[in-house]
Amino acid sequence: MKFTTRNILLSLGLALALALSACGPAATPTTAPVTAAPAATEAPTLAPTAIPAPANPDLILATTTSTQDSGLLDVLIPLFEKETGYKVKTVAVGSGAAMTMGQQGNADVLLVHSPAAEKQFMTDGWGKERALVMHNDFIVVGPKADPAKVKGLSAVEAFKAIAAAKATFIARADKSGTSTKELGLWKSAAIDPATTKPAWYLETGQGMGASLTIASEKGGYTLTDRATYLANKANLQLDILVEKDNSLLNVYHVITVDPAKWPKVNYDGAMAFYKFMTEASTQDVIGKFGLDKYGQQLFIPDATKTDADLGL
Repeated sequence: MKFTTRNILLSLGLALALALSACGPAATPTTAPVTAAPAATEAPTLAPTAIPAPANPDLILATTTSTQDSGLLDVLIPLFEKETGYKVKTVAVGSGAAMTMGQQGNADVLLVHSPAAEKQFMTDGWGKERALVMHNDFIVVGPKADPAKVKGLSAVEAFKAIAAAKATFIARADKSGTSTKELGLWKSAAIDPATTKPAWYLETGQGMGASLTIASEKGGYTLTDRATYLANKANLQLDILVEKDNSLLNVYHVITVDPAKWPKVNYDGAMAFYKFMTEASTQDVIGKFGLDKYGQQLFIPDATKTDADLGL
């Protein structure tokens, strides 16, 4: 072959092109570009596992004014809602009214403290589950001057002394657990002011907090649970005059309303609350409630006990 300048140049150009094609552009990294590692404090964290929303998140709790007025529910309800996703509507009435709500299908779960009435509620088939939750005690409070001289007496003897002195006594008269306990003490004293209506016996028809306020204003005596008294003590002119009597035990149970009676009740929510009130972590919260503010327990947790353990 005759090599001309053109042929030589073409050959050289072809060779150069092939060489460049073989080499290609500068190799690029096959791994992702390195970026600055995040600071330790900015390390990604896993999002908390979302709580599955209940099919029916609305739960109606019928309970006593003592659990409300003592402040206990202000602690427990937010914990329950956070743990389960339920939204609780609390109706604080007397135990009797709470059980009436259950009988009418107007409540899903009850937290009450009237053991005899509760047993009848269960016997009549209105409740499905019932469990012991906690207890505290009733006390008799009154003016520091103590005109009826009841300080240090037993509860029954104190009631006899109040009647004999015709000293003002404030009664809730609202079918609550406290009212039921009070009427039982009058019966043990063989006195029936709820029927005879003496001038010294004043019925409020209101909750414990309001009745304590009225007793304070009128310089009268009343029966109250210890927790509500301590929670309101700063605003009252009332002293504890009768306490630590075996007849003054105040026991609370949680009860689910039977869906066989009222199919539309939120039974799943009721069971969630039932389990919450009896689980160990909640019982621990109940046992510590009041210690920081009052230096004493306002409620004693009892989920691991039986009614028989408390003499019921």
